Amino acid sequence: MTTVLKLGGSIITEKEGVEKIHEPRLGKAVGMLANADISRLVLVHGGGSFGHHHANKYDVSTTDGTHDPDAVLDIHEAMKRLNEVVVHRLNEAGVPAVPVHTLSTASRDAAGALTLGTTAVETLLAEGFVPVLHGDVIAHEGKGVTVVSGDEIVTALAQSLDADRVGLCSAVPGVLDAENNVIPEITSFESVAQALGESDATDVSGGMAGKVRELLTLGAPADIFGLDDLAAFLAGKSPGTRIDGRGN
Repeated sequence: MTTVLKLGGSIITEKEGVEKIHEPRLGKAVGMLANADISRLVLVHGGGSFGHHHANKYDVSTTDGTHDPDAVLDIHEAMKRLNEVVVHRLNEAGVPAVPVHTLSTASRDAAGALTLGTTAVETLLAEGFVPVLHGDVIAHEGKGVTVVSGDEIVTALAQSLDADRVGLCSAVPGVLDAENNVIPEITSFESVAQALGESDATDVSGGMAGKVRELLTLGAPADIFGLDDLAAFLAGKSPGTRIDGRGN
């Protein structure tokens, strides 16, 4: 069984700051992952106060690109710094995590369609490792580089690896309605469009609306849940909000 799990940038960093790790939340997530019994796990993490800050500085997003090598380096190196922290903390807890940098494995064509190479990920899984990917900048035909969000990576990985389970661990306990109640299930974007607003902090990848849109295209069910429900997800349960666009 293959599981693709994203740790949101708002979970592992202080998203309103600049390159600040949220030590208690990262530690809690790492502890749950270390205690989980999952044989084939791929992790993805968001940018939080690392990638989003630098991408916003250069006005680079999933649709707006740059040909400035300084911009590419600043954004990518920030994400590498975050990735290094995550990978090292996982290894310290006994999780055999290894980094996979998305800039070297993904690209977009002129229409914006994402191609993500997964040969290395598949081999690492087969050899018993936990690959850890991250939001990044990637080559984009006609635009230089643009941002690829962790949510897009999750979708591409899940489809390529034929994942059995997909989860997004978020700063909230699920997708919330206008009264801040968790919506149990979403089968179309239109049904929740009014309830979905922008992220509270700088986010160049679409916030919760972007997450829902991506997961509805997955062709398999996925779960969005909060950190307190991570252990339940890792144990095989479906906490938070179930996203399933297969009927559309």
